[in-house]
Amino acid sequence: MSWQETYNMWKNYSELDQGVAEDLKNIEHDESKLEDAFHAPLEFGTAGMRGIIGAGINRMNIYTVRQATEGLALFIENEQGEEAKKRGVVIAYDSRHMSKEFAFESAKTLGAHGIKAYVFEELRPTPELSFAVRHLQAAAGIMVTASHNPPEYNGYKTYGEDGGQLPPKEANELTAYVRSVEDMLAVEVADEDTLKEQGLLEIIGHNVDKEYLEAMKTVTINPDLIDRVANDLKIVFTPLHGTAKMLGEKALRQAGFRNVELVPEQAEPDPEFSTVKSPNPEDKEAFEKAIELGCKIDADLLIATDPDGDRLGLAVKTTKGHYEVLTGNQIASLMLDYMIKAHRETEILPKNSVIVKSIVSSDLPRAIAEKNGVQTVDVLTGFKFIAEKIKHYEQDSSHTFMFGFEESYGYLVQPFVRDKDAIQALVLVSEMAAFHKEKQNSCFDALQDLYQEHGHFKEKTISIKMDGIEGAQKIKDLMDRLRNDSPDSFGKIKIKSVEDFKTSKRVDMDGNEETIDMPSADVLKYHLVDTSWIAARPSGTEPKIKFYIAAYDDSGVAVNEKMASFEKAINEIVGE
Repeated sequence: MSWQETYNMWKNYSELDQGVAEDLKNIEHDESKLEDAFHAPLEFGTAGMRGIIGAGINRMNIYTVRQATEGLALFIENEQGEEAKKRGVVIAYDSRHMSKEFAFESAKTLGAHGIKAYVFEELRPTPELSFAVRHLQAAAGIMVTASHNPPEYNGYKTYGEDGGQLPPKEANELTAYVRSVEDMLAVEVADEDTLKEQGLLEIIGHNVDKEYLEAMKTVTINPDLIDRVANDLKIVFTPLHGTAKMLGEKALRQAGFRNVELVPEQAEPDPEFSTVKSPNPEDKEAFEKAIELGCKIDADLLIATDPDGDRLGLAVKTTKGHYEVLTGNQIASLMLDYMIKAHRETEILPKNSVIVKSIVSSDLPRAIAEKNGVQTVDVLTGFKFIAEKIKHYEQDSSHTFMFGFEESYGYLVQPFVRDKDAIQALVLVSEMAAFHKEKQNSCFDALQDLYQEHGHFKEKTISIKMDGIEGAQKIKDLMDRLRNDSPDSFGKIKIKSVEDFKTSKRVDMDGNEETIDMPSADVLKYHLVDTSWIAARPSGTEPKIKFYIAAYDDSGVAVNEKMASFEKAINEIVGE
């Protein structure tokens, strides 16, 4: 059908949800908005779906949520069977507009298929959803969240029985089932009260919280250290109006941290995220309120988590007395450095330890790990690939998982969760700060020490937004151009080899070719002769193309010069 025909079908549907009908009425005289809302279905991919809340097949609403959940129900029925239906699906949701409604629409859709749903009584962070799937031995999980996107967005992520987001094969199978649901308006949903009476809808909360917090005790490496320093260490914590307040506070208190102050204006859930331009802990502006409070109480550490509590940002006090917001790569480097030192002190570092990171994350953690006899493994972007590695290591006992991270502010310390876990990171970075404070040092000083020891690593992500139908085509055209007319240098530094993860080929400048042993992905990575690198990748969840720049040099001045030249080269490529 044309978009006009689809629009008319919705407009003339007599049982259209009142809220959706009002949204439709608001745009009925704007043809461009109508076309954008109805030209194509909201993409359901390996990371689920994410979009603007509103009427239309290209929007987040109860009908697109029902369609996605109908696909999940068919996937469970046809691929996993009756036993999986009984094991059920765990559903959690964040503080965004319509999150709770979407969670219960999902439960009612599953219930119509006789599939049990466990729904949290109130908002909970993504890592607890991952934990709950494992703890309850459920067949799958759903997290209703748009992560750090603006307030007008919401999203839907699916999880497998291991608590990780679905790997490519299963994700593709699920996507096929979702796309097979042609009429989302006709998806059947069951009555909520009836499902509760039948035992197909169970509300959960406190008991799962208790078990998650019990598991959190394993994140702390040196409780005696925390006890010695806890009275002197001052921490400011902001959940940025999201889900991490309750569990974050309890986890810090349980670990022994006594001087923790929440940013009062950002402590409670707020779907408008009214005190920040973007609820994103990688944005310096998101730390403005935390910095105000930090200066007032002379805090050692400022910590922010994103709305669904899976990503964490950090600001540390510099030698000049102001607070500097760190990158995800810097935070991961500091965390790993501390973990290795603490494990060595307590003599619990396994000989076969391994860290797992994404291909677009910094190589400084690799340098730290290798110097300490710890192996580093690279995977594609997406924490599901880190979860896959953890599962593999558990099965063959070849390695002991020690730490996983992505440059986009996601970290995992203990594998009782199989996704990014900001609650775990919250406790570990606080312990790390205690370690450095006891040595009359700071986290900022510790980072400079790492640069002195391993060389200067500097990274930056350039995100270029390209909205709508035209934007998607521009992103495709740009990736095609990079493949068909590859540059031979960036900032006058020659390219040593190019990795194309779409074709699974690595080609050096002499034409020698190797196969990359990873799943296919639309990513290009250029390795330069000085060990710097640049990568290009369309975002899987937003209308953006991302360029990742990683410069290396022995000198801090030189590394900054390289970064500037790389950024200039990318701007020229995009502007062509």
